[in-house]
Amino acid sequence: MKILYISPRYDGGIGGHAFRVAEKLREQGHEVKLMNIPHIPIKKLKNPSFTIFGILKSFSNREKFDAVHAWNIPSAFVMKYVNSNKKILSVHGNYSEQIGILHSKTTGDLANRAELKAFEISDKLTTDSKTVKKYYKDKVNANFIYLPAPLDVKKFKNITENTKKENQIVYIGRDSYEKGIDILKNVESEINGQVVYCTNLPWEKTMEILKLSSILVVPSRMESLPQVIKEAFYLKIPVIATDVGGVSEIIKNNETGILIPSENPSKLKNAINSLLENSELQTKLAENAFKFILENFTWEVLLPEYLKLYEN
Repeated sequence: MKILYISPRYDGGIGGHAFRVAEKLREQGHEVKLMNIPHIPIKKLKNPSFTIFGILKSFSNREKFDAVHAWNIPSAFVMKYVNSNKKILSVHGNYSEQIGILHSKTTGDLANRAELKAFEISDKLTTDSKTVKKYYKDKVNANFIYLPAPLDVKKFKNITENTKKENQIVYIGRDSYEKGIDILKNVESEINGQVVYCTNLPWEKTMEILKLSSILVVPSRMESLPQVIKEAFYLKIPVIATDVGGVSEIIKNNETGILIPSENPSKLKNAINSLLENSELQTKLAENAFKFILENFTWEVLLPEYLKLYEN
């Protein structure tokens, strides 16, 4: 099968997920191409410029595909002009709601209209979160296929083994408002350990730091379902995360991790300090989370669902 992927980037978040899926599909004998589209690197011009340049690229290249898969809302408007039998759109998170919070209500309203048009363009809709699936069903009666982002456990074989650093807390993610990094920084001086921030490191180096740490902290204001939580689960690193988006789909409080309310610095600080002092709970969370990830989120478990999406 010949498939085209469209995403503003192919690392981090939904773009990184698209790249990993493309790798796996190629292993299964499918031909998967990634459309690389330039954009103007200015906040308010990124998405519009990506869409315009992408449409122009689609018009100039009339290559035929069995399926085209757009990863996020702006990519759908490029997908519309690709010569393809079937069109698939993946959305991770509540797009227009997030845009409204990060930019303005007016921008959010525009994003809301863009969502509806993007859904109309698509033959199939997928998301990595049951929470997002329900959100769009309730909001616009859109029918999403729940297709979780798998963890490729083979890639962890090259992560270096080193002695753990006592009471090291790690943050992994963008240095941005929606990720809540500022909330963690505001209580850092009250935490009984050292906080390490991984905001722009290669994946292998980030995973080495994670593996050395005592706790992963995910203080987000908005999320779909962070891949880094699954990575921490596999490396047996306890996780403290805010109860936003689809996080509670994989973190069961005091079973596979610790859930706290968003925008609550005091509870964040207390949860970190309390867990640092409780080695027994750390072990329990790590073992439960490791078992959970192997049973639910590896490629061995989820690959048949991805193949079914394309082959059907």
